[in-house]
Amino acid sequence: MQISCLQENLSRGLGVVGRITTSRTTLPITTHVLISSDQSRLKLAATNLEIAISCWIGAQIEQEGAIAVPAGLLTDFVNSLPGERIDISVASGTMELKCARSEARISGQKADEFPPIPEIGEGITTRVDARPLRTAITQVVFAAATDDSRPVLTGGYAQFSGDKLTLAAADGFRLAVHNLTLAAPVAEEVSIIIPARSLRELDRLLKDQEDPVELTIDPQRKQILFRLKNVEIVSQLIQGTFPNYNQLIPQSYTTRAVVNVEEFLRATRSASIFARDGSGIVRLFMTRSAVEPSRITISARAEEVGDNLGEIEAVIEGDEAKIAFNSKYLMDVFSVMEDEQVVLEITNPSSPGVFRPMGDGDWIQVIMPMFVQW
Repeated sequence: MQISCLQENLSRGLGVVGRITTSRTTLPITTHVLISSDQSRLKLAATNLEIAISCWIGAQIEQEGAIAVPAGLLTDFVNSLPGERIDISVASGTMELKCARSEARISGQKADEFPPIPEIGEGITTRVDARPLRTAITQVVFAAATDDSRPVLTGGYAQFSGDKLTLAAADGFRLAVHNLTLAAPVAEEVSIIIPARSLRELDRLLKDQEDPVELTIDPQRKQILFRLKNVEIVSQLIQGTFPNYNQLIPQSYTTRAVVNVEEFLRATRSASIFARDGSGIVRLFMTRSAVEPSRITISARAEEVGDNLGEIEAVIEGDEAKIAFNSKYLMDVFSVMEDEQVVLEITNPSSPGVFRPMGDGDWIQVIMPMFVQW
């Protein structure tokens, strides 16, 4: 193989695919990146056997070929080079790179030893605009479980129906749901579970995406393909049945509060400093007054450390109320909100708290309360 490309393009391509390579593996070649010529472009591919990412960059191809080389070593070297042309040649299992006055030789492995990148040609296909998809992922994926005791909860549930896509995630203590409109309706209704890590990788790559994203689910419902501009992501799907999350959303409330997102988040962050030594507990007291504005008191305390109390104004309807939440869960929710104001609905101290957008929104967040001595 003999090719030439710009250092900037190669660095960017390695940044796209290199994040999923890992040193903690029983298959050492998954720490490599596959470099191959593809007509008039250079193709970079990496996989951890759950996710496979392919990226294409512009290059001058003088001789076709392919090789797998250590991803971390190649990325670090390319990033150290000046922003000029890189000449790459491969012979006898070694990649040689030359750029300006720098050169290096990296030992690699044969391309046919690299795990095959899955190809999905047929299946259920649709398109979705990049920005709404990224917003949906951001507002949902944080709620997925991080332990493997219940594998179906380590992913995001995706339901495709007509021109609607519903994303949901839950870990037993909180639930996040986001609805968005597809740019192209699906031919049949389908529900799948996408690993949370795959969604996070997609979210990262959507940052620079303007065109709609193409999605294809294979006929066996075992893999999904996301096709972006010059990038493709293929992810394995989690097999199993996702819980009926609609049963977790309270249908009524006794107290409704409209709060400012920025003020609530700031007060919660202050309280979380003290909550760290108090099991992460943050207490909310909602009070009304005929003279003064209604307010929410956000407090935390820890024995032998101290306590904290902050107040924010709120529009409160219904009964006065109190409830306690895990401070991390509150900050996770409010950190991903794009709304200026949100609605908090409460039934009693032992029932879930529900966060909704003002008016007809496309998302909902549910957090289980913490049981405390008041």
